[in-house]
Amino acid sequence: MLSHMKKVWIPATLILVLALAGCAGSNEKNGSTAEGKINIVTTIAQIAEPVSVIGGDKVQVSSLMGPGVDPHLYNATQGDISKLDQADIVFYSGLHLEGNMTEVFEQIGKSRPVVAISESVSEDQLLTDETGAIDPHVWFDLELWEVSLTAAVEEMKTFAPEHAEEFENNKLKYFEELQALKQEAQEKLASIPENHRVIVTAHDAFGYFGRAYDMEVVGLQGLSTEDEISVSDIDQTIDILMQHQVPAVFVESSINSKSVEAVVEGASSKGLDVKLGGELFSDAMGDEGTAEGTYLGMYRHNVNIIYEALAGKGE
Repeated sequence: MLSHMKKVWIPATLILVLALAGCAGSNEKNGSTAEGKINIVTTIAQIAEPVSVIGGDKVQVSSLMGPGVDPHLYNATQGDISKLDQADIVFYSGLHLEGNMTEVFEQIGKSRPVVAISESVSEDQLLTDETGAIDPHVWFDLELWEVSLTAAVEEMKTFAPEHAEEFENNKLKYFEELQALKQEAQEKLASIPENHRVIVTAHDAFGYFGRAYDMEVVGLQGLSTEDEISVSDIDQTIDILMQHQVPAVFVESSINSKSVEAVVEGASSKGLDVKLGGELFSDAMGDEGTAEGTYLGMYRHNVNIIYEALAGKGE
């Protein structure tokens, strides 16, 4: 009956970009919040929480992606558009972590600073997979995350030079805590027996962590959770577990645990008792108001879970 009408489908991303185009430029410098604070919007909490600590009472920081949210698959909502339009500065991780939001960042960047902080890391420090894709999970190397956060702080200092000294001092204090955490992590993880120094997770998010602490990392999926998991991926992972007699594997807070559970069952059928070592935070942090809802607390949680599951089992 309506065959003469031609339907035109408009991608959701395009609709949001058009919405941004209507908003962009409405405020050259949004002038911060009603309290005079710099309004900063980030994608992931791994950026938001440290920036809020460093910015102190001079900033108001919010992240678009909360606990359990997978940034690889995330699409901006109309609510996000409103937050971005009110932001003075936007920080995202980059390196294709938030790949579905590229057009949104390009559009909003026409009217205010939009910074991909991980892209400040030197190219020779970045990890890649067998296809050449860059690993975006830079926050698992504390040294590289300092570089990334420095890029954010420099943008804050440019935006509000009257607070530059305070931001710099707060950054240096925060980095002292990062260095103390790195020392703590090195001491704990170094005590894991050599043949158990294997971290098996749902997707390949812990490459930088493994490089920093000399541990092998096996992710059932690739760098992105968009990658498919095959039966051969599961079988190869089981073979690694059998070879090293690894006592535990780990689930991730933002990813379905079924693939990891399949590995546990497969290893059990071959006579290896592999336990679920606990839940790690990979692409998202914990709930706000908890220790795991802070970057330092999330990182320390992961170190402790990995240490407790893998240490002292081979004697």
